[in-house]
Amino acid sequence: MTSRGAGTAFSRRNYRLSNESEKPKVTGIVNSKLLNDYLHRIFPSADGIQPAAAYRKPLTFQNLQEHLDKLLAEDSGAEDSRDQILEGRLGPSTVVLDHISGFEGLLLVDDDLLGVIGHSNFGSIRATTCVYKGKWIYEVLISSQGLMQIGWCTLNCRFNQEEGVGDTPDSYAYDGNRVRKWNVTTTNYGKSWAAGDIVSCLIDLDEGTIAFCLNGVSLGTAFDNITRGAGMAYFPAISLSFKESVAFNFGSRPLRYPVEGYRPLQDPPSMDLVEAHKLLGYLKNVIHIGIDVLEGKLVEKDTSMWQLQGEPTVLITLAHIFNHFAPLMCKVYLVEDVLMNFLLSILEQGGAVEAHPLIQQLLDLMWLLMEDYEVHECLKQLLMSLLRAYRFSPIIPDLGLQIHYLRLTIAVLKHEKSRKYLLNNVLFDLLRSVVFFYIKSPLRVEEAGLQELIPTTWWPNRFTKEGKESKEVKEESAEERLRRRAYDRGCQRLKKRIEVVEELQVQILKLLLNNKDRGGGEASRYIFLNKFRKFLQENASNRGNLTVLCPPEYMVCFLHRLISTLRCYWDGHKAKAPAALNSEEAYVPPQLFYNGKVDYFDLQRLGGLLSHLKKTLKDDLALKANILIDPAELQAVTMDDLDEDEESATSTAQRPVAALAIGGALARPSWLSSPTLGRANRFLSTAAVSLMNPRRSLGTLEKMKARTLSVEQRTEDDIEGSHGNEGLLLGRPPEEPEQSITENSLLEILDGIVMMYNLSVHQQLGKMVGVSDDVNEYALALKDTEEKISRCPKRRRDIYEELVKSQKVFSEKLNHLSRRLAWINVTIYSKEKMQDIYWLLRVCIRTIEHGDRTGSLFAFMPEFYLSVAMNSYSALKNYFSPVHSMEELPGYEETLTRLAAILAKHFADSRIVGTDIRDSLMQALASYVCYPHSLRAVERIPEEQRISMMRNLLAPYEQRPWAQTNWILVRLWRGCGFGYRYTRLPHLLKTKPEDANLPSLQKPCPSTLLQRHMADLLCSDCDMAPSFLNSVLNQLNWAFSEFIGMIQELLNQVLNRVTAERNLFDRVVNLRLPGLESVDHYPILVAVTGILVRLLMDTDFQGAKRATAVLLADPCFQLCSIQYLLGHAEPSALAATPPSADKRHFSLHTYTDYISQEELAKVERMLGHLSEESKQAAASMLPTSEEDLCPICYAHPISAIFRPCSHKSCKACINQHLMNNKDCFFCKATITGVDDFTKPGSS
Repeated sequence: MTSRGAGTAFSRRNYRLSNESEKPKVTGIVNSKLLNDYLHRIFPSADGIQPAAAYRKPLTFQNLQEHLDKLLAEDSGAEDSRDQILEGRLGPSTVVLDHISGFEGLLLVDDDLLGVIGHSNFGSIRATTCVYKGKWIYEVLISSQGLMQIGWCTLNCRFNQEEGVGDTPDSYAYDGNRVRKWNVTTTNYGKSWAAGDIVSCLIDLDEGTIAFCLNGVSLGTAFDNITRGAGMAYFPAISLSFKESVAFNFGSRPLRYPVEGYRPLQDPPSMDLVEAHKLLGYLKNVIHIGIDVLEGKLVEKDTSMWQLQGEPTVLITLAHIFNHFAPLMCKVYLVEDVLMNFLLSILEQGGAVEAHPLIQQLLDLMWLLMEDYEVHECLKQLLMSLLRAYRFSPIIPDLGLQIHYLRLTIAVLKHEKSRKYLLNNVLFDLLRSVVFFYIKSPLRVEEAGLQELIPTTWWPNRFTKEGKESKEVKEESAEERLRRRAYDRGCQRLKKRIEVVEELQVQILKLLLNNKDRGGGEASRYIFLNKFRKFLQENASNRGNLTVLCPPEYMVCFLHRLISTLRCYWDGHKAKAPAALNSEEAYVPPQLFYNGKVDYFDLQRLGGLLSHLKKTLKDDLALKANILIDPAELQAVTMDDLDEDEESATSTAQRPVAALAIGGALARPSWLSSPTLGRANRFLSTAAVSLMNPRRSLGTLEKMKARTLSVEQRTEDDIEGSHGNEGLLLGRPPEEPEQSITENSLLEILDGIVMMYNLSVHQQLGKMVGVSDDVNEYALALKDTEEKISRCPKRRRDIYEELVKSQKVFSEKLNHLSRRLAWINVTIYSKEKMQDIYWLLRVCIRTIEHGDRTGSLFAFMPEFYLSVAMNSYSALKNYFSPVHSMEELPGYEETLTRLAAILAKHFADSRIVGTDIRDSLMQALASYVCYPHSLRAVERIPEEQRISMMRNLLAPYEQRPWAQTNWILVRLWRGCGFGYRYTRLPHLLKTKPEDANLPSLQKPCPSTLLQRHMADLLCSDCDMAPSFLNSVLNQLNWAFSEFIGMIQELLNQVLNRVTAERNLFDRVVNLRLPGLESVDHYPILVAVTGILVRLLMDTDFQGAKRATAVLLADPCFQLCSIQYLLGHAEPSALAATPPSADKRHFSLHTYTDYISQEELAKVERMLGHLSEESKQAAASMLPTSEEDLCPICYAHPISAIFRPCSHKSCKACINQHLMNNKDCFFCKATITGVDDFTKPGSS
């Protein structure tokens, strides 16, 4: 390139704008006088005073370059000020982090040496420049809100893995995680920080003070009288724990919150700034001033509608400006301070982005008049600055700052050429572009203005859910109703403001998914598809490497915006092609899972490894889908190769330094500390290199194959299909309808959305419920405190004051949490977000149903489709309520039934081989039968599927967990037992609230329909019944057998100990000791009573007679225990002491909500039966002599004789003995049999 200013012929690009010297008076359309006036108006003198036309030198394009150089050189005084700025500072003028010698521990440092992420317990690093005099400032952009200590240190400070900045003398730090300041000792200071905040660190070495600011708000002086003098210079420094990340700004970019009197450690490019602002002023003049050729005069123009209409005079003028302006726009400081602010000022006039075409015109000029590399660098820095500004802008009530930056982002992306360049090279490769779709949650509601937006707070009481006793829910008072309505109005105001931001984010995605901009190459959507797939691969393949993953809170917002955009394009296609499906019927066709057009990386399939499926199902693929597998591909992998590849992949992910150490390209992580830099190559501190040595030889590492995504080579025709090519839908099975679904590219995006939910969205939805749980806990604590205040005696003033203090603390905390909960409910748990998750659930259900119809090819479906179906239903049921109820969703009952059919069919599906997914299906089914609504859905599935499900549940436990199977079978009967109709113990319902979300605490909801199916199967199938019983008994093993042997003794012992008057059990129950709250009469006695009723009343005559005889023959049995159940006190106890007024006797009659009248009648009949039988037994029974008692227990008569030794004992003793030993009690002979013994009558 020739030197700038050498002449009017530009070698930068051939614009055909050079002037012919032989025609000095001819300047195209414009005459020389008008051109002279025009150029003087565009390029005025520095003092702004225009000399009279007669005295000023005529300007033409031939001397314009000289004139421009003179104007730009006028204010070069900034050069002299640099020596003054350097005073008080030592080190390089470009300040970065010292990754060579100024660190301790393992740290990952960004390319620009300004971002850092902790990779060890407590790593520390300092900057390369120190200060010893004057006032200085630097900023830290907080990317994660964990444990960090930020401040200043001297060169003599020595840090380790336990002590960092602030833990040694002459080092000073602020810790916003624990809200403290550190200098050897620690005290409270400042406010808590959150991700997205900016901390300003200020040091005044003239006064000897250190202070900090948070988002521009001063936190006050933290330290004074710091050590100064000879040899004392302070470096910016930080210590941070594992996975915490920040980015520094020492002055390489404009400070977000400059403080008057304090200078950044790095000098701003003053000369470049002056020159850039001058050139920008000239550019504005070009936009403002037009040439009226017909009238021969200059005119003022409307800047908003300015267009470059091919006027040579204007174009040549702009070329001269951009000749100087272009190289300046490659510098990040100038882009952020000059260009971005200028573009933002254009949009400040209001209106839609489309109403400001000037930005599009300016981008056209940049592509026309700048070198490609200059435009690329300028656009990259502009997007970085926009993203940084968006992410680190404070939350204000109207979200005006976020809206401002998003509008400019949209304006830039509306320019087709710029959008495609950014998509291809920047958005997913160098930027954390997903940040644009994130709305951060304010940690400090006061600064976010939520107090003004939601002046009235309200917090809900316990809600009615399935399994909740409805009588506990109290009617709200008039005051509570007014508060709730005022709170709801505040939430609606907040929602409207957030919806503005969300709509702008959707507009960005609509631009990125545009498939009509085919000018100059591939449409934007297909570029986005390839980048999106690589983004998913990063997050799916590095799930253990948190530095690479996209944060889950970003994923949640990205998912919702992507769903909105996808459905908009989907329904737009439906409007153009009526035969296609609308978005409400969307699903992913099964051929995507096996035709190889979409890469699922190494994600598990339902049938196992993909290579295995291709081998075993190659005939089915050829027959059903007309897809032939290359024989060479079938022989590609053996199990050893798989192990090798997995180990290599693991070593690559876990030991990036190994690749770096041998000169290989580092796998470039995209989610490190920098808020903008993404997969740029990153440095590791040399400590990391020394500690992390490759485990394999270098030769082995060099042989590792880097996997290349096949999507990178795909074209639009490969995706959408053309001329008989079906694109992504290649290999349609005969079961799949021929109807068009939608554009193929939208199907791939839909598949990616399902994968995103599985990767991290579901976990984040569950995590954010914690705020709602906190509100409930504090509300209960406040209610309890208020009750204590009302009961507090007036004489105990000290207790009363403490309770009032507690009440105030709880109220303040609830006010804060309720406003924060409002934000979370709007951004994460709103009705619209719930409908998105519900839509995703229905997509998964339809996809599974279509895949199931393909028979054996169903095994190719990735496991995450089943996981998302189960998890999304769980989220709808547990996370979005009670704010929104799932019952309000359209088609709720049908969706529940279809999901029930999937769970019932596939938990024992032989096509599914993964142990984890089979366990998940079983657990989901177990949870499903615990709730009335979902259990009724199971009952609504076709009878054939219900019977098949019960048959699979009764099958022997071979390839499935028996615990969940037993849980399901027990739940189907739970509630049918004697007096067993409670969720939690009746005596605890009023004292301890329940967690209604837990399946184990749901109100019993037995299914007589499924019970009947089970009974029919066991009665009709002669092989199934013994097989099922054998499986159950094998699992229960000897413990169950021992219980059967001891049941008679247990019944009598329980009855005697619990029903006796004035016993130890009564005393323990009345004490209500901590940890023994669940101990009460009812659960124990109702279980024993149920067993006795079953043995004595609900059986045939012979069985009842035998059971009665055994019970009455037991010397421990007492009839008064049965009388106790019905509230009859012992006669002796009544005679000995008069009845107490407050003494309440236990009686089953008082539990009318849990015991039916029929059951009470059976107990009455049992008491009568036992009374009569005991009288007859007492009359006929002779006293037992000591010789006839069992010589082991002396409690029961001898009833068994052993073979072959003929020794005797009672049956209870010998049965228990034979469980563990086969030798006789007395002679140690091996017992071969036991016979009944009856004492012969006396002659």
